[in-house]
Amino acid sequence: MNDQPFVRVDGLTKEFPVRERGTRAVVRAVDGVSFAVARSRSLGIVGESGSGKSTLVRCLLRLIEPTAGRVTFSGIELTAASRKEVRRLRKRMQIVFQDPFSALDPRMTVGAIVGEPLAIHRVPGDRAARVAEVLELVGLEAGLVNRYPHEFSGGQRQRVGIARALALEPDLLVLDEPVSALDVSVRAGIVNLLDDLRRRLGLTYILVSHDLSIVRQVTDEVAVMHLGRFIEHGPTAAVLDDPQHPYTRALMSAVPVPDPVVERSRERIVLIGDAPSPISPPSGCHFRTRCPEVEADCANGAPPFIEQEPGRHVACLKAGRPGSPER
Repeated sequence: MNDQPFVRVDGLTKEFPVRERGTRAVVRAVDGVSFAVARSRSLGIVGESGSGKSTLVRCLLRLIEPTAGRVTFSGIELTAASRKEVRRLRKRMQIVFQDPFSALDPRMTVGAIVGEPLAIHRVPGDRAARVAEVLELVGLEAGLVNRYPHEFSGGQRQRVGIARALALEPDLLVLDEPVSALDVSVRAGIVNLLDDLRRRLGLTYILVSHDLSIVRQVTDEVAVMHLGRFIEHGPTAAVLDDPQHPYTRALMSAVPVPDPVVERSRERIVLIGDAPSPISPPSGCHFRTRCPEVEADCANGAPPFIEQEPGRHVACLKAGRPGSPER
């Protein structure tokens, strides 16, 4: 397998100006994030609402312009590319949005929705045949092309959104909370579909999700994000089974365990207090005001995001230190 970076992000930052009590302030939604994803691999990005996950992937695709940093896609520096170059690269980078209903134009038929990218990019060939092909690829009958989004269930609408993203045969698929708006009963079908498509088509995924069970099934690596920064990153199984950062452990403790005996006996980590304001985050480690393992040194400066072991990065002064809690 080729382990060279297919997507590389270096120091990506996004700031939004806001007014706070009559004065101007800045929210740093993404704060110097760096990572790389190899071709045909998948990265999950997890964290609480407001941590900057969706802003990060929108900056990565240049749906919004980053304030600073660099994004390289397939050897091309996307952040320095012209509008014309970005438009050309759009064929290779597609996104599936969170809400399948609002992401689809209710005035257009399914055939027109899935075929729209082919028309925009002037793809030659039989567009109707391509629409039918991708609909069948996502588990929908080709005969549904003349129906409208309101005639479908939530899970079917999300399949239409996935089909639209696949119509141009992209290399990179960004999935922004692709199942959070769906009923629990249909989530498994969409997750299995995404997992199957990645393996069959050799796609590269960047998945944003609150649901750690989905991240575990679909991704090779996972990054944990808190107030705009990555605080832990590594192989999915390693991070979820043996979290090194207190915030990651708190997230994992909130995930239900299907075994009732284990569920009743395990320790739940409850974070005290509200999440800090992104307008005026705490000095040093942004998590320190809620961290159950906080030390005096945590206020002195942001902990470096260092490699604790091969492939595992953690931004915590106590991670891996002798005497730290059992993992």
